[in-house]
Amino acid sequence: MFTITVIILAITCIVSFSAFSNEKLMDDLIFYPPAVTNRNQWYRFITSGFIHADIMHLAFNMYSFYLFGRMVEDAFIQIFGVKGKLIYILLYIIALVVCLLPTYLNNKDNYHYKSLGASGAVSAVIFAGIFIYPTMKMGLFLIPVMVPGFVFGPIFLLLSAYLAKRGHGNINHSAHIWGGIFGIVFLIVCSQFLSDYRPVEMFVSQVSDYIRNL
Repeated sequence: MFTITVIILAITCIVSFSAFSNEKLMDDLIFYPPAVTNRNQWYRFITSGFIHADIMHLAFNMYSFYLFGRMVEDAFIQIFGVKGKLIYILLYIIALVVCLLPTYLNNKDNYHYKSLGASGAVSAVIFAGIFIYPTMKMGLFLIPVMVPGFVFGPIFLLLSAYLAKRGHGNINHSAHIWGGIFGIVFLIVCSQFLSDYRPVEMFVSQVSDYIRNL
């Protein structure tokens, strides 16, 4: 079945694989702050989310997106009805932009900085899923301990903040943080105006029940 999640995944894989062997395409799509500042190439906020550094980078992001995307897309349809698919698309696309805004402000004239990958948008989807299903068990690769989402979420954000502060490696940890926060805020705001679902109340209720039953 061609869900929105599968369509986004397929487009991302096609564009990413095309860019692996096409340096010009990679340069045209990658997030390069000076190109935005000096040439008004704002499209790079979005296009950079459809290319990846290598196959492992692509596989990790798309595997995570597929696992959570199916769940969140179905939840959005239940919460928002016929508008659910459109709202889900908006969550993903807007997250690509929002997660890079702090990066852009810090690097708008940095000619040595480039960024790519769907990590910020994937984080938005994952954290929207955590807020809807806070007691689902989650874990990181290489760490066998599984914890409920409402515990995993803060740990992930704190770890990302620590790694972002250290500034080592080529991973944009800031995008993870802002993407995750945006996913929750987007869900709360859209639910307030477009449905009867109240995610904050549901989140508190589920977490409270989970703790009482320990």
